[in-house]
Amino acid sequence: MKNLVIVESPAKAKTIKKYLGKNYDVVASMGHVRDLPKSRLGIDIANNFEPHYINMRDKSQIIKNLKTEAKGKDKIYLATDPDREGEAIAWHLAHIFNIKLDDPVRVTFNEITKTGVKNGMANPRKIDADLVNAQQARRVLDRLVGYQLSPFLWRKVGKGLSAGRVQSVAVKLISDREKEIRDFKSEEFWTIDAALLAKSSKKAFPAKFYGNPKKLALKNGGEAAAILKDLEGREFTADSVKRGERQKTPAPPFTTSTLQQEASRKLGFQARRAMKAAQELYEGLTLPSLGDVGLITYMRTDSLRVSDEAYTAAAAFISEKYGAAYLPPQRRLYKSRANAQDGHEAIRPTMPELAPDQVKNSLSPDQFKLYRLIWMRFIASQMAAAVLDTVSAEISAGKYKFKASGYSVKFDGFTALYEEGVDALDSEASAGALPYFEAGEKLKLKSIAPNQHFTQPPPRYTEASLIKAMEENGIGRPSTYAPTITTITTRGYVSREGKTLKPTELGEVTTGLMREQFEDVVNVEFTANMEKSLDRVEKGNEQWKNTISAFYTGFAESLEKAEKALEGVSLKIPDEPTGEICPICGKAMVLKTGRFGKFIACSGYPECKNTKSVAAETGGFCPKCGGRILAKKSKKGRAFYGCENYPACDFATWDLPLKDVCPQCGSTLFKKSGKTQSKIHCAKEGCDYTKAVVSQE
Repeated sequence: MKNLVIVESPAKAKTIKKYLGKNYDVVASMGHVRDLPKSRLGIDIANNFEPHYINMRDKSQIIKNLKTEAKGKDKIYLATDPDREGEAIAWHLAHIFNIKLDDPVRVTFNEITKTGVKNGMANPRKIDADLVNAQQARRVLDRLVGYQLSPFLWRKVGKGLSAGRVQSVAVKLISDREKEIRDFKSEEFWTIDAALLAKSSKKAFPAKFYGNPKKLALKNGGEAAAILKDLEGREFTADSVKRGERQKTPAPPFTTSTLQQEASRKLGFQARRAMKAAQELYEGLTLPSLGDVGLITYMRTDSLRVSDEAYTAAAAFISEKYGAAYLPPQRRLYKSRANAQDGHEAIRPTMPELAPDQVKNSLSPDQFKLYRLIWMRFIASQMAAAVLDTVSAEISAGKYKFKASGYSVKFDGFTALYEEGVDALDSEASAGALPYFEAGEKLKLKSIAPNQHFTQPPPRYTEASLIKAMEENGIGRPSTYAPTITTITTRGYVSREGKTLKPTELGEVTTGLMREQFEDVVNVEFTANMEKSLDRVEKGNEQWKNTISAFYTGFAESLEKAEKALEGVSLKIPDEPTGEICPICGKAMVLKTGRFGKFIACSGYPECKNTKSVAAETGGFCPKCGGRILAKKSKKGRAFYGCENYPACDFATWDLPLKDVCPQCGSTLFKKSGKTQSKIHCAKEGCDYTKAVVSQE
């Protein structure tokens, strides 16, 4: 018998082929092959929202190749990813190959290993219609919003804008936070901090003013100064010293959301970058000793389940590496969130015994960093708790109370390997160990000082905190977090300032309009309830077209009312001044947002139509004239680099400018990338410096 297995990506096909042998051909569909047409709505609203799918034009050659591969095969298996999207792709492939939906041709792999592939192929099933319908419902909902709301935004705000059901809520979260920050009124408060010495130590420990005897808030410097004066010459005495022990337990293994959050905190990865590396680790990489193998389980999951096989392997590794004391008395079991779909295991290494350093030379830098993060988090999640000796003390000075606390590590447990990161603004100052002293002991005052503080506004969202907020509010699902953030940033609704996300003028104007006219579309609770409806569709408890109908009735009414309310009205997005003067007419140049992003234009438009692209500095300098090298884009959108003095200087290159300088002449070096090897070279005329490097891309 000769069988055909269709997966989504060539890397996955290569890895799976290794385990299936000569009786199987494995080919890739390269994602979706059928979809709603781009040129029109593609949904028959009058006919109960019936979608009209077509073969994707840019996939015609792939479909042709798939049909050629299918000729003469005894059976076709559909092995696309194990989620709603993968189920829908399998359903569309079944349509193309005229496969009956009751035929057991659907196979799924939680991990691309020999065991995972063999188990998947041994348990084929029919295509899950409920999973497909949940994906169809999401696709149709998003198409209805996008294709009917976007033209409204074109007319009222600006051409080229787009609206999305989940992206609009994400922008609203960021805009609402920015409003909180703007409206925040900072309040002054003071603390009094003392440094005290115990008899047992020469090192002072900190103690904070508490009150008299109840907690007392100091609102100004005068109040703090009065207390300091009252404390002059007072003895500091330990009234009580409480010693205890507490355990610190490890964080659970990763879900999609927590992986993206931790990759942002610890690696500085944007969600899209993290998911790209995770996809590659799941689909399979070539290792010298193992060949092609997937290194992690499926990376789109909200479950915290861990298989018995994986737990056993992790426990064996921990026992051998760290000793039996580092294993908990009982196996750790983690409870998934209440609304988790729980379709797959948590994200974990497929071979827990395969430490990161063993595979480092076979992975790209991003793949290695992410694998190490996933591996450490999983192994730590199965380790014993850390044990801390804690001390808290109440100290009196005259009629006033001070408090001090600290801890020391009695047993490091899982922290010997890994500790969960926190957002910088959420972290608290860690307390160190306190020296030994008993109740009644007199403590020597080394220093005491008042400190002025001001209450701070809530922090802007980072990618990590936005993903956390979306998950907690039930907005989107694991597969949507990364593309949502990518969409709202690339379309100009949100900009990045360092690691934080800030709404642009466009984002705030659009959010204001959406809030006024389409409250349900940007309502967090409404969107979360819609996700619950999609979950009910997936479980077979709700008809998907009923879900669409319930949403569309209110949406269509809102659209009609908005058209009437804003007839003849056009909302203007404020232009951002650049500080530049137009060289043609002398008026101010401003930053505008257009269909293809931001650009600089003369404020005298339409009388003066002078425009120029926004170019970012690269840190490099032109080898011809010494001007700054700017990152630019060609008419086709391809990145290139050119001198700021163009057209006086015509230097331009596709090669990436580096911050390093040539060891021979001191000019900026450039990197020319290739598939297997890259070249670093100097572009200055007359200098022949060049250096070959292995490509890590």
